[in-house]
Amino acid sequence: MLRTVCRTGGALLQQTQRTVPRLWVTPAQQRWASTLPMNTVVLFVPQQEAWVVERMGRFNRILEPGLNFLIPLLDRIRYVQSLKEIVIDVPEQSAVSLDNVTLQIDGVLYLRILDPFKASYGVEDPEYAVTQLAQTTMRSELGKLTLDKVFRERESLNTNIVHSINQASNEWGIRCLRYEIKDIHVPPRVKESMQMQVEAERKKRATVLESEGTREAAINVAEGRKQAQILASEGQKAEQINKAAGEAQAVLAKAEAKARAICMLSEALTEHNGNAAASLSVAEQYVSAFSNLAKESNTILLPSNTSDITGMVTQAMSIYSTLAKPNPKAAPEEVKSEEHEI
Repeated sequence: MLRTVCRTGGALLQQTQRTVPRLWVTPAQQRWASTLPMNTVVLFVPQQEAWVVERMGRFNRILEPGLNFLIPLLDRIRYVQSLKEIVIDVPEQSAVSLDNVTLQIDGVLYLRILDPFKASYGVEDPEYAVTQLAQTTMRSELGKLTLDKVFRERESLNTNIVHSINQASNEWGIRCLRYEIKDIHVPPRVKESMQMQVEAERKKRATVLESEGTREAAINVAEGRKQAQILASEGQKAEQINKAAGEAQAVLAKAEAKARAICMLSEALTEHNGNAAASLSVAEQYVSAFSNLAKESNTILLPSNTSDITGMVTQAMSIYSTLAKPNPKAAPEEVKSEEHEI
């Protein structure tokens, strides 16, 4: 009997079903929800779907996923809502930026139904409403930005569009998750000018980099020369110090040698025949000096008798004897000190 009642109710429902505006019956909306099922008393609702039931033309309840029971003839499934995330292609549209550049922009809209009751009774065609809202919001947001900022601030532009859509679609039970701009088409002339601007910017960067490289090279060369001069001056300083030390050591060595020679000469003069040895040394030096008179200078001073070597030696020895003769008035200690100095 129950089977007969179900068949009779289904037949009457198909015959008496009026043609009313439906939310998800158009081909473009079939991806939002499945087709409207018949009232077979016992129904199985799929997961992530919400079936809106009307009883005698008035909203009664929303069927949850799983097993559900309906009253034949009285209950009717009026809307089927999909609770999955839905993707809608926003058609390409034209918009004018803040600097009066016409752009062709399309996008993708991601949304989800949060309240099946509001989505069923709050708006006639949710997809069309959300699409139109996205297009108008996009044109409004693009009018606030210049062409350069449109490319640089796409993320903020998407966020502003999502925020505007959620404010309007809150009464429809729909929440926009995100909006993404797919393509931005600019006029050909604007595109050429942008390309020229990019090339000029690249040339500018290349010139700046080249100038910076030249500056760095000049700085490196100057720094190298500075270091070379510092090292050279330090080398000259060390060389002069070493040279001065060597000359000082040579002077000391010569002084020590001369002092030793004087000591040895004084000792030799005090020995036997010392005067004869001194006379021989003076004669040898006289001959040597006389042979070099005309080699170093054009001015020559000659004695009155250059051939009298004996006289010159005698004169030199007399000078030596006068200097070496002790002073009788001087004390013995002073005489010894003078002899030591000589």
